Amino acid sequence: MESIEEILKERILVLDGAMGTMIQRHKLEEADFRGERFKDHGHPLKGNNDLLSITRPDIIKDIHAAYFEAGADIAETNTFSSTTIAQADYHLEEAVYDLNFQSAKIAKEVADDFTAREPDKPRFVAGSIGPTNRTASISPDVNNPGFRAIGFDELVVAYKQQAKALMDGGADLLLVETVFDTLNAKAALYAIDELFEEEGRRIPVMVSGTITDASGRTLSGQTTNAFLISLEHFPLMSIGLNCALGAKELRPYLQVLDRESHFFVSAHPNAGLPNEFGQYDQTPGDMASQIEVFLQEDLINIVGGCCGTTPEHIRAIADLAEKYQPRKLELVAG
Repeated sequence: MESIEEILKERILVLDGAMGTMIQRHKLEEADFRGERFKDHGHPLKGNNDLLSITRPDIIKDIHAAYFEAGADIAETNTFSSTTIAQADYHLEEAVYDLNFQSAKIAKEVADDFTAREPDKPRFVAGSIGPTNRTASISPDVNNPGFRAIGFDELVVAYKQQAKALMDGGADLLLVETVFDTLNAKAALYAIDELFEEEGRRIPVMVSGTITDASGRTLSGQTTNAFLISLEHFPLMSIGLNCALGAKELRPYLQVLDRESHFFVSAHPNAGLPNEFGQYDQTPGDMASQIEVFLQEDLINIVGGCCGTTPEHIRAIADLAEKYQPRKLELVAG
C-alpha cells in the first residue's frame, strides 16, 4: 500500500468531522459513560466523551463507519481529552492508557474493514492529541501574570503517555490539534520525538492550530506565520488550522500557510460560527461552497470538518475534493 505522503501528492485527502456532534445525537446518560468498569466511580462522568471508547464502543465504531462511508480517508481517534491532565477533572488519570489504546484500536478496525472493501481508497487513523485544558504560556490568574497552571515537563510526560498508547493501539499518524498555545504544541512534539527514538520507529505527524478570533492570532498571541515558524523545525507531514472559525473566516490564514509552509497544508473548520445557543447552523451545501474556494485556490492537501460537522458535511466536502488537484509542495518558496 502507498504511504499517506505519496497519496497526498496525488489527491486531496478528507479528514472526518466532529465526534462530539455525533455523540450528542445519542442523548446518552450517566450510565452510558460509566458502563461496568466505572459503575462505582465516585465522581460524575457524563460528558466525558472519550470514555465511550471503553463503555460504548459500539457508538464510536458506528461514528467512524459513518464518516468513512461519507468519503473520509482519515478518522480521528476519540481521544481529544485523553491525557492525565484533562482526565484529572474526572479523577480518571489511571484510565488514560486504555482510553487511547482502545480508541485507536476501534478506529483502526473500522479503517481496515473499509480498506479491505475498497483497496484503491485506503483509510487511515489519526491519533487525536488535544491541547489539554491548561496553557503553558498564559497565567489563568489575572492578579499573578507570572503564574502557570502547568509546566513544559509535565506536558511532555502526559503527551508521551498518550502518544505511546495511540501508537500501540494502531494509529497510522498523530494529530496534534486545536493548538491554542504553541508552547503546549512544542511539548507534544518534544514528547513525540522522544517516543519515536525509544520505539525505533516514526509515524507521520500533523499539527493543526486554532485562530481564536478576528485578530488572526492564537490564544497565546501568535500570528499564523509565527505559529508556523515556531514549529517548522519538526519534520511534520502537515500543518494546518481547525476549529474556532468557519471556512470563510479561515481562508486568509490558510493563504499564509500555503505561501510559507514547506509541509502539506490541512484545514478542518467549524460548520460556520455558533449561534446564540452555541449551535452550528451551516448546512453541508453552504460549508462545501465556502471550502470550494480553498480548492480553487490550491490552498490545501487535507480537508475535513470540526465542530458542528456531520457525515453529511463530510460527504459534501469529499464530493468536491474529488474534482480538484492537491496543493503542490514544489510551488512553495524556500
